[in-house]
Amino acid sequence: MNLNQVTIPSLNIEKSIAFYKTLGLHLIVFTHPRYARFECPDGDATFSIHQVDALPKGQGITIYFEETNLDAAVEKLLSKGIVFDELPEDKPWLWREARLKDPDGNQIILYHAGKNRKNPPWRLK
Repeated sequence: MNLNQVTIPSLNIEKSIAFYKTLGLHLIVFTHPRYARFECPDGDATFSIHQVDALPKGQGITIYFEETNLDAAVEKLLSKGIVFDELPEDKPWLWREARLKDPDGNQIILYHAGKNRKNPPWRLK
């Protein structure tokens, strides 16, 4: 089994498309105004948004996108006007992360974990 597609809700597809294109995702499907699908620039995963009348309640959705050169990617996005809640920072779980929100308030974490993503020192045997 391999995870290859994640879909999140949005109140405004057009605004979300612009945001995710700015992040660097490639729009590959936009056949009607309630759905859009992107492919990530690296790997084989796809990511989509669908329009909803109301967003889920509570903490919402957290989406992680891995960037090999996180600091340079964040600098580039800052120059494009993207606002971050947290700039790149080394975390105790051995990942370097930067945090921001998409237009619908979904938490986006750009990170670099390298081998620690799947093989941290505390991985179960």
